[in-house]
Amino acid sequence: MDFGAVLQTNPPAARTVQLAKLAEAHGFNYVWTFDSHILWQEPYVIYSQILAETRKVIVGPMVTNPATRDWTVTASTYATLNEMYGNRTVCGIGRGDSAVRVTNGKPTTLKDLRESIHVIRELANSRSVEYGGAQLQLPWSKGSELEMWVAAYGPLALKLTGEVGDGFILQLADLDIAAWMIKKVRDAAEAVGRDPMSIKFCVAAPMYIGDDWEHMRDQCRWFGGMVGNHVADIVKKYGTDGDVPKALTDYIEKREGYDYNQHGQAGNTHAAFVPDEIVDRFCLMGTAEQHIEKLEKLRELGVDQFAGYLQHDNKEETLRVYGETVIPALTETVTAKA
Repeated sequence: MDFGAVLQTNPPAARTVQLAKLAEAHGFNYVWTFDSHILWQEPYVIYSQILAETRKVIVGPMVTNPATRDWTVTASTYATLNEMYGNRTVCGIGRGDSAVRVTNGKPTTLKDLRESIHVIRELANSRSVEYGGAQLQLPWSKGSELEMWVAAYGPLALKLTGEVGDGFILQLADLDIAAWMIKKVRDAAEAVGRDPMSIKFCVAAPMYIGDDWEHMRDQCRWFGGMVGNHVADIVKKYGTDGDVPKALTDYIEKREGYDYNQHGQAGNTHAAFVPDEIVDRFCLMGTAEQHIEKLEKLRELGVDQFAGYLQHDNKEETLRVYGETVIPALTETVTAKA
């Protein structure tokens, strides 16, 4: 199993770079960041510095969207980073949440998401693509490689992921929901003739090492509020009696609103509706042993990467324990079974 650290690009940028370097030192393979250009600093500028000061980690957004950035500019940015630092980038992409909603915009259509994935992937992989009635290629880009990982929750978005995604990003760590969604993606891939096992699966959720459960829950409750934004869209479209698991839809019943200026922040006042049970199910909290136990179950479901959010007050200690205990335990288990 690979491991990623998910950071917010809060100023100073040097702090984000420092945490990325620390993550690499502790054995993490990926460094992801939020991508909301109004709420936080511009991530692609910071990626360049992270790549310059690290050796192996792969960087990318969790997640970008087709609405706030021109697709050709996004592709050119990745191809440039790959030329400068080697092929050490990945693109996580979805319909859009905080980046579009903070300006009173809306998530894009699945049609636009599908088309943007194709255009960005082709250009950033040094290939030609039709875009806006023109045949385009980055003439200076040679040998650039970029995978497109799709973030999804709803049935149609999961279907799209299986049809076109190189990877699937599931932003919660509930075992039952993960099993349902992974099956949906694999079934969609098989239906269009793709190898369902070729799609990489990433579960992303807050990770907190500690033993004070009340405090850990309070530090991670924001995540249930963030997920609730997407769930609210699903409920609006499909209702509560459809194919989507009740474990995902029922908890937002008392959701009253959301302030994107507090997005992804511990202590978010608009996440008070999220019950303790959901925090426990969606996140990874507790001792190293408790993290290892849940991660092993996720791996058995087919999860290739766990990406841990670090939007809490215990960043360095959580990274240290993962580096010294959690990551080696998962690696040693794989080696022993090989």
